[in-house]
Amino acid sequence: MKFSSTDEAWMFWVSYGGQKGFEVRKRYSNKRKSDGKIRSCRFVCANEGHRLKDKRDHLIKCQRAETRTDCQVRTGLILDREKGNYKVSELILEHNHALQLSQTSHLLVSQRKISELQGFEIETADDAGIGPKAAHELASIQVGGSLNLSYTLRDHKNYLRAKRQREMAYGQAGNMLMYFQKKIAENPPFQYALQMDREEQIANIFWVDAKMLADYAYFGDVVSFDTTFGTNKESRLFGVFVGFNHFRETVVF
Repeated sequence: MKFSSTDEAWMFWVSYGGQKGFEVRKRYSNKRKSDGKIRSCRFVCANEGHRLKDKRDHLIKCQRAETRTDCQVRTGLILDREKGNYKVSELILEHNHALQLSQTSHLLVSQRKISELQGFEIETADDAGIGPKAAHELASIQVGGSLNLSYTLRDHKNYLRAKRQREMAYGQAGNMLMYFQKKIAENPPFQYALQMDREEQIANIFWVDAKMLADYAYFGDVVSFDTTFGTNKESRLFGVFVGFNHFRETVVF
């Protein structure tokens, strides 16, 4: 069997895993230093090998279930330099663990997907103010049960989160920084801090004004981090550092 690219081979392996009822994983790929083209690669069953020992084991109360069974199912590909395609160099198909039933194999992580129509329905429900849980239950009823739906509630929430992150324009962050700079010009004690993620995008924002600083100086012996505000429609968490003044009134730090 030959493939024109490793992506084509991977899609075939994902499809095969869904048909047989096992989760798949990419094991490794070797690339040429000259042009970065993949010379060889291996796709395996997700139960391949054993999980490495977690150095934090003595600090963890609830251990994750061990799912690796050292399953040997795999396929290896090697680049044919003359033809430029990839051919199968090894293939093992005998599992050492139970496989998913055909009725539920579509719920494997590699098989779950949200179609364009389903995405439109998710967005429509969100725009109408319907929560993810209620919208997911409605979608499940429409197809005769959650087992017939090609995605889970977590996938539903992740889809909305990714959509909102895409929709957050750079201008919003710029306007926020301009607002902070304006506040500093009006009131120098005003302070703010930003935390960036790996993609250099704003992940967390902290700010405090002069009154908050003064209240903290006087009443900051005991501080509570209040997260009862939860999240807003954009899935942005909001937490407040609060305390009590000498009148037993709540003050924001």
